[in-house]
Amino acid sequence: MNTLPKSLIEIHEHNGNDYKPLVDYQTWRVALMNYTPDLTPDKIDRMQKHTGTDEVFALMTGRCILFIGEGRETITKVHAVDMEPYKLYNVKKGVWHSHTFSEDARVLIVENCDTADANSPFAPLSESQCLEVVKLTKKLWK
Repeated sequence: MNTLPKSLIEIHEHNGNDYKPLVDYQTWRVALMNYTPDLTPDKIDRMQKHTGTDEVFALMTGRCILFIGEGRETITKVHAVDMEPYKLYNVKKGVWHSHTFSEDARVLIVENCDTADANSPFAPLSESQCLEVVKLTKKLWK
């Protein structure tokens, strides 16, 4: 295969665990997120929201559940969406969310390039909400 100059095309991949930003351009970022052992359903005890951007998720392979939390300052109710490959899931700015992955999962993520912990607070889940995450996962991934 011919290698083209980076001035024409960049090719990126991510085969390790967890989240990795791959392309930042002006105001947007594209990242890949793969299975990570700290996001198994029994370990999810908080959700995050982004105060400056929507966040788009696209399942490329494997399985992923997006957990969506209602509420502004605290999470009042937890929902689960079993993602389907090649569909775009746009989590709106300010919406609490988390996710769990099958070991073969690969998820494409698009967000603002300035998304960081400073504008992406976390909120804890209650004990009953943590149990609900496990219950919802078992229901969706029978």
